[in-house]
Formats: sequence, C-alpha cells, structure tokens
Amino acid sequence: MTDAVSGTGTSITDRVNNSRNSLVDSEQTFLSLLTTQLKNQDPLSPLDSNEFTAQIVQMTGVEQQLLTNDLLTMLVGMNDGGLAASVDLIGKTVTAASDDATLQDGKSTWTYDLDRNAASVKYEVVNSAGQTVFTQTDANATAGEKAFEWNGKTTQGTQLADGGTYTLKITATGSGGEKISTSTYTTGVATAVETVNGQTVVSVGKLKIPVASITSVKTTV
Repeated sequence: MTDAVSGTGTSITDRVNNSRNSLVDSEQTFLSLLTTQLKNQDPLSPLDSNEFTAQIVQMTGVEQQLLTNDLLTMLVGMNDGGLAASVDLIGKTVTAASDDATLQDGKSTWTYDLDRNAASVKYEVVNSAGQTVFTQTDANATAGEKAFEWNGKTTQGTQLADGGTYTLKITATGSGGEKISTSTYTTGVATAVETVNGQTVVSVGKLKIPVASITSVKTTV
C-alpha cells in the first residue's frame, strides 16, 4: 500500500533529515578523533587549541543552519502556493498519483495508464489488512488512460461500508505473457487542506494527498 503523503519522492523535509543524520555521524567521528588525538598528543608539542576550537565552532554553525532550514521548510509548506493557495481545492474533484482510495458513497474510483496494449488486465482491490476483497479480469485493453470504478462490493457480492481505505493492484500482461507497466491514480473530492511535515496536503476521504502529486482538478457536479 502506498503512503500518499510520502509517495511523491524525496521531500525537502527528507533531505534536511538526511543532512542532519549525516551531520550527527560526522560530529561523533570528529569528537572521537579529537579525544584520541588529545590522549596521544606529544606533551612537548601539544595540539593547538585554537585549531580544534575553530572546528567545533564550525560544526555548531552547521547545526544552527540546519535548524534555520527546518524553520524555512515549515514556512515553505504554508506559503509556497501551498496552504493558502490550495484552499480553493476544497469541494473539487482531484486526481493524484496513488493506488489508494477511500470508499465513499458506495464507490471508489481510480485512473490508470497502460504503456501499451494488453491482452489481459487483472484488478485486485485490497483492504487495509492486506486482504483481497474484489477481483476482476478484463481482456484486450488498449494503451492509454483508463478509469476503473469499484462499486464497493466484494467478489461474493457483499456491500462494504463507506469509509475504508482500499488499494488497487493492477497486473497487465501482453499476448506473450509479459508484464506491462501501469501508473495508477486515485480520484475523489477534496474536503480539507493542511500542512503535514512541511508539505501541503489535501484530504480525500481518509487519504492525505500531497498537493504536488495532484494531476488534475475538476469542479464537482
């Protein structure tokens, strides 16, 4: 199951966190080397205190810069055409790159792209527990964008309650049995906008979808 918030690639927050982790490793290595050097220094030619003091000051400066980056990341999430500019999405039908969707009004809708013509396309709807609740197989699908709408019923015909999050798994094969690549998108009505971990996201059912992953917006009829 794809995490809608983090499935769009490395975010600014991720890069800052990676930089911080790298800094911690470097700082620990530096302190270890400094301690070893102080223990083994020549009493007749001691280590220049000005040199390692300057290095410590430099390390502290980098830590302060990362803190500044954190604050800027938060501001970017709120002001980069994010929170304020995205309020207009509320109440509109949005499509975003994700294989997850919420069952609303007895249905869930996905869009998918086929790289080329397929001899067979198998659809599997999986619940949050990883159980396949619905399966369907179609033949002879042409390349391009297509819609798949699930009516919220299991393969056995039982109607499931609204509110659950489901994942669509698509297996497309060619005439020779080879797999064909697909890209999946979810569609639903945006009900809220907020900032999560420095990212502006919209709520579609129970999903939190980054604004950056939205591929189309339509006025809800």
